[in-house]
Amino acid sequence: MLVRLLYASRAAKALNAKTVAAILVECQRNNPRRGITGVLCYSDEIFLQVLEGSRDAVCDTFNSIVRDARHETVRLLHFEEISERRFGGWSMGQVNIEKINSSLLLKYAEKAELNPFSVSGKVSMALLEELIATASVLGRSA
Repeated sequence: MLVRLLYASRAAKALNAKTVAAILVECQRNNPRRGITGVLCYSDEIFLQVLEGSRDAVCDTFNSIVRDARHETVRLLHFEEISERRFGGWSMGQVNIEKINSSLLLKYAEKAELNPFSVSGKVSMALLEELIATASVLGRSA
């Protein structure tokens, strides 16, 4: 059975681009053997990530994230059983928020910033889906 999980968290401390890149590489290395795909957004100390795969693999990965000292204020925004993946093209894709047109962010929020803590999980998922549709996701394929 496939599931999709969307969560948001805050970075426990400020992260530089090199550290975020290292997190992405770690995901891209580990996720294929677990059968996990998804997308990661990081901006202004906020993570927004979608994970897809088997229920056990996704839940185990999410539990690891909750225990990871790099994250705090981890919030589950959405969890559902799915019949197919939406983010299957990436072992872990990355959205470069700095290159996104601010009007796209304004479409889904009060301000032109990534803040999944101020919107619903449904709104955050819609933003991610639009970012994929507009080819704003980078990263290694699954």
